[in-house]
Parts: sequence; structure tokens; C-alpha cells
Amino acid sequence: MELDLDGGRLLVFVGGLLLFAAIETRFPARPWQESRMKRAFFHGMVAALNTVIIRLFIYVPFLLWVVYIEEQGWGISRWLGLDGWLEIILSLLVLDLFDYIWHRINHRFSFLWRFHKAHHADNEVDVTTALRFHPGELILSSLSKAIWVVIWGPTPIAWFLFEGLISLCAQFHHSNTDLPDAIEKRVSRLIVTPRFHASHHRVDPQYGDANYSTIFSFWDPLFRSYSLAPTAPYGQLPPEVIGLAEARDRSLSFAAWLTEPFSQRNRGSSSQKGL
Repeated sequence: MELDLDGGRLLVFVGGLLLFAAIETRFPARPWQESRMKRAFFHGMVAALNTVIIRLFIYVPFLLWVVYIEEQGWGISRWLGLDGWLEIILSLLVLDLFDYIWHRINHRFSFLWRFHKAHHADNEVDVTTALRFHPGELILSSLSKAIWVVIWGPTPIAWFLFEGLISLCAQFHHSNTDLPDAIEKRVSRLIVTPRFHASHHRVDPQYGDANYSTIFSFWDPLFRSYSLAPTAPYGQLPPEVIGLAEARDRSLSFAAWLTEPFSQRNRGSSSQKGL
């Protein structure tokens, strides 16, 4: 069962990456500023490094931790006696709420922001941006998730479904696509769309420090962190609108990405007030 879940997660990851890459190729929302091959190669290197680190140091211990917590009967889910589809659905909601809180904290505390800004240093947003995370952030995130598991107590199946869904949703809302207005209005009320999340990658802190949701979009209106940047017709969005304000010429530098947490550059937003 463990191998089936892991294999299914990999299938969802690869399938989603190829699907949204194909869609954004046919229906791009914004013109690319850099070569797509260069972007794919760079973010592929990032993903390869992160995969090795996660597999070597995190994957097995974390899986054993999830199983151990279930065997001990720890967590709110276990105490409430939840099981079956009810447990899975509620676990997806609760874990996504935890992810919203964690994402928001990453923009509020300077130590965490130093790692998270490696993701925001991308001058563009497309499906490969979903691969762009610093290994330090992934390690810190795993420690945070270990706490989530203790608090909620999801079953391994619910956890794998959450991880697969969060990966698929990240690929979707990072993709360089945009839904028609009528569809966008309805879909974005429930799940995070590319337009919803592209606003979060704006340089302007009014938008960059908002829209923290990953799967379900209603957390931001609920917790008053929703702010949607105005859209522009294809090709009319200035390239400097997305990413960080400084060192834009090094956005695809592997050395700059890896050392980002140790640089002294600031974004000039609420993320950088040294909280």
C-alpha cells in the first residue's frame, strides 16, 4: 500500500507538470521574458537537488512518523473517532488551513522569509515555478508538518492525498494561464487559480503579502488576507511586476538561489520588518 501511494503521488506530480506545461504553451497568460528551456533546466536542477535531499533525510522518517502517530491514536482526528471519507475530507481542510498559516508565517518572520524568498525571486510565474523552493525551506516545512500530524492525526492515506493534491494545485496555480472571467469568478471562490496566485507573486507588497492559500481559496477572505491585483491584456504587463524588486538579473542563477537565505537583500515589504 505504501508503494502504491508513493507511486500514485509521483504519477500525479509528473502528469500535472506535463499537463499544465502543455496548457500554458497553448494558452499563455503572459509572454515569457526568458527562454522556457532555460527556465525548465534551471528549475529541473532545483527539483533534482530537493528530491535527493528529501529522499535521503526526510521521506522515510516522516512516513514512519505519520504511521507512528496513527498507531498511538494521537491527534484531534483520532480523538473524534473520524474514519473513512469523512476523515479524509476533514483532513484535507484542516491540513490546508495549517498550510495557509505556515505560508503566511513565512512572509511575516524574517528568518523564514530568507528561505521562502528564494521561491519569490523568480521574475516570472509558470508551472516550473512550482519546483522552485529552497531545500532549507523544505526542511523547515517538514518540521512544521510533523507538528501538524501530531495535532490533527491524519491517516497515512489522508496525508498522501493531501500531499498529492497540494502538489497538483501548486502546479495549476503557478501555471502561466488564466481562466475566462466568468469561470474565474466562480472557481476562485473555492480553489486557488493562476490569477489568484500570480497576484501573490507581485513585487508590490499590497499584493505580494496577500493570497496565501494553496488549495482552498476561502482562507484568505476569511482571515482578511485577500488582495487581487488587476489583470492586464496579454503582453501589456510590465516584466518587473512579478518577483522581487532587486537582483532581477540573477533570478536564474543557481548560486544566487542557493545562497538567497544568507543574502542581505530585502524585499521592502511587511515580510522584512524583522519580526
